[in-house]
Amino acid sequence: VRGILTLAMIAFFFIIIYLGPMVLMMIVMCVQIKCFHEIITIGYNVYHSYDLPWFRTLSWYFLLCVNYFFYGGTVTDYFFTLVQREEPLWILSKYHRFISFTLYLTGFCMFVLSLVKKHYRLQFYMFGWTHVTLLIVVTQSHLVIHNLFEGMIWFIVPISCVICNDIMAYMFGFFFGRTPLIKLSPKKTWEGFIGGCFATVVFGLLLSYVMSGYRCFVCPVEYNNDTNSFTVDCEPSDLFRLQEYNIPGVIQSLIGWKTVRMYPFQIHSIALSTFASLIGPFGGFFASGFKRAFKIKDFANTIPGHGGIMDRFDCQYLMATFVNVYIASFIRGPNPSKLVQQFLTLRPDQQLHIFNTLRSHLMDKGMLTAATEDE
Repeated sequence: VRGILTLAMIAFFFIIIYLGPMVLMMIVMCVQIKCFHEIITIGYNVYHSYDLPWFRTLSWYFLLCVNYFFYGGTVTDYFFTLVQREEPLWILSKYHRFISFTLYLTGFCMFVLSLVKKHYRLQFYMFGWTHVTLLIVVTQSHLVIHNLFEGMIWFIVPISCVICNDIMAYMFGFFFGRTPLIKLSPKKTWEGFIGGCFATVVFGLLLSYVMSGYRCFVCPVEYNNDTNSFTVDCEPSDLFRLQEYNIPGVIQSLIGWKTVRMYPFQIHSIALSTFASLIGPFGGFFASGFKRAFKIKDFANTIPGHGGIMDRFDCQYLMATFVNVYIASFIRGPNPSKLVQQFLTLRPDQQLHIFNTLRSHLMDKGMLTAATEDE
């Protein structure tokens, strides 16, 4: 059953990739909601929170508030032209933080009003449980969406590397495993851990090579104001253009090649796949420790043979956070479109001041002459 459903999930993964980034975003939202439900249900059962007033209502209300805060900002950042054109969206965008704070403050007051004498400690336990769950699930799923909008390749390659590492670590451990790796997961072995790492790095290089040649995977998701639709089309950056690299002398003597042509993204994929195989499993170890602490086998029984949705995504959330940090640290530069968006929201006199400052700067640099300006 586990094997059949694994193949079914992989097939489903290919289908939603084919359907495009917006469907992927909706799937991420559904996964987030289900993971939240599984963890909250565990707290509800473990602490026997059956008599707490408003507990479930407040938990889902806080989920709504946090999602509104995160995704409202994302919509403004990536779909500014759409927001600017629609007046209701523009108002929501302009007062986004205030509305978010007001919503959360309402929930906070509702929680205080719900406190009853016999359940003070239990209610504060569950208040903390809800907020930690929001931090783990909602924040990291929001980062998944950010990675997706940078280009589907930043979403597919990391997720595929985690899946590959999970499968290959199991295979190497099954056939060659002898040495236990960690007490939290007695079935994990050093042989499986090391073999899975090597296989994942090779897989990441090959998958990155294939995907880097397709614009639909490497281009960021943008909103086209003319067609009123989301598009994935651009001129690929240098990151996704084949380049020639010299091979170190030691390796040259072994393989006989002096140079190799590859995409720069493949070099980054080594970092992604290495993290997926060395640090990513610690997300699974953390989840194992959590389940042992509360004496449960799985987060839920949503998927026969696999447990709950959270059992499948424990490593993925940690991976998504790393990818987001990696992009921000080593890949993403200043975004001209966002600067233009901010410029257009200024008052006319402020726009004129910035224009004159920029013109003076370009003339000092010799990039703009008086003759060019007259033309």
